[in-house]
Amino acid sequence: MTAPLTVHFARTEFDPLIGAAGRVALMVGPDGKLGAVARRLDRATRGAIRRALEGKAWDKLKTGEALDLSYPSGLTAEAVQLVKLPRRATVAEARKAGAAIGRALGEAGAVVLAANHPRAADIAFGLTLRAYDFSLYHTADTPAKGPVTMLVDDPEAVADKAAPLTALAEGVCFTRDLVNEPANVLTTSDFADRLVAMREIGLEVEVLEEPALEKLGMRALLGVGQGSESPSKVVVMQWTGGKKGDAPFALVGKGVVFDTGGISIKPSAGMEEMTMDMGGAGVVAGVMRTLALRKSKANVVGLVGLVENMPDGRAQRPGDIVRSMKGDTIEVINTDAEGRLVLADVLWYAQERFKPTGMINLATLTGAIIVGLGHENAGVFSNDDTLCAAFLKAAAAEGEGAWRMPMGPAYDAMLKSRLADMKNSCGRPAGSITAAQFLRRFVRDEVPWCHLDIAGVALPPKETTLAPKGATGWGVMALDRLVRDMLEG
Repeated sequence: MTAPLTVHFARTEFDPLIGAAGRVALMVGPDGKLGAVARRLDRATRGAIRRALEGKAWDKLKTGEALDLSYPSGLTAEAVQLVKLPRRATVAEARKAGAAIGRALGEAGAVVLAANHPRAADIAFGLTLRAYDFSLYHTADTPAKGPVTMLVDDPEAVADKAAPLTALAEGVCFTRDLVNEPANVLTTSDFADRLVAMREIGLEVEVLEEPALEKLGMRALLGVGQGSESPSKVVVMQWTGGKKGDAPFALVGKGVVFDTGGISIKPSAGMEEMTMDMGGAGVVAGVMRTLALRKSKANVVGLVGLVENMPDGRAQRPGDIVRSMKGDTIEVINTDAEGRLVLADVLWYAQERFKPTGMINLATLTGAIIVGLGHENAGVFSNDDTLCAAFLKAAAAEGEGAWRMPMGPAYDAMLKSRLADMKNSCGRPAGSITAAQFLRRFVRDEVPWCHLDIAGVALPPKETTLAPKGATGWGVMALDRLVRDMLEG
């Protein structure tokens, strides 16, 4: 995987700043006041820092934004970066400030003066996430970014506070790697192998192959992948850091490693981005990695259905009727509405085997959610107000956009099929809602459940505050926060 940038913490001193080869970044409050070490640096630059802070450009900056002084006299650094950040900054503002440094970071690295800023760990976290770069397939050498040293008054205390955020950054970057990988590399088998490798960090990982899935009756899932040379699989990841014997919370992800639409083939324009249709499974994997790395005191099980949806002589056809693991029959109206077929069986299996205390599934499920919410928010659907509120609170705390969408009997009625218990697609009207209603049929009434439609946020068309253009890893931070707040107490 792409190793996240490591930020090293050292005690606040002047010499690392004056001798820095790359960038020097200073956290400065809106009032422009400088601490003792920063004042020494200003004198070394013959007052260039003070002049910049007294100019109009600084006044126009918003919190978390930065102003560059290129090749300042008196220093070896290529730039001094003045980052506007008050001492009472929010978590989001501190991460944005760190991201401003990470965005500009080059191979010469940076020395960041944070001194006694209470949000130093979050500054480092934002820097790490924004410095991410997926350049594995560039044949020209791509210099690695960094190193980065952050100067703080109490490096040991800041390092302790940053440790769980370092684990979280690795989980986010793991998810980004998975979503960014091309489908000829990230096959169902390769995906499963990467998850099996997480046994090394303490996860219990089990791979269910096609014969086992057939025996379990997962014919909805198997139908999706029957036109592909890549075998369909379900991977189960267990983390048991909580009380022994307590039922786990379940995370379920859609893992369509490539989606042509099957026989209901998609238009060619933009189809190359369907490598991201395993984004839900990628998020589940990233969360499980984070929980293991930070030794979470919770019991969580992650389940992902890995398939490839291809047109072939053996492929599923519109009009086919399949029987799910639950026993319900499904008329396949559109083979491009395949993700819900995968999730239906995995959701039911999760409940049958693990009797979870609650369940959240994630999927790049519908284009309709992008029509409704754009690339700013994921759609949240739920049968339980308490769980839904807890997730929305966690998402807001982590700055990951999420918006609750409606469900109800009127939408459920749209799933009626003449030939089977239900159909898998109801056409364009309320497309994201009817997809959620379909999934709801495979969730027991007593199980608190949320469905997260992440089609718009997994691979947005432009960079975000904490991510370069490409995969964002949306959801890893929110779900890790949910586990901490709801399951770890």
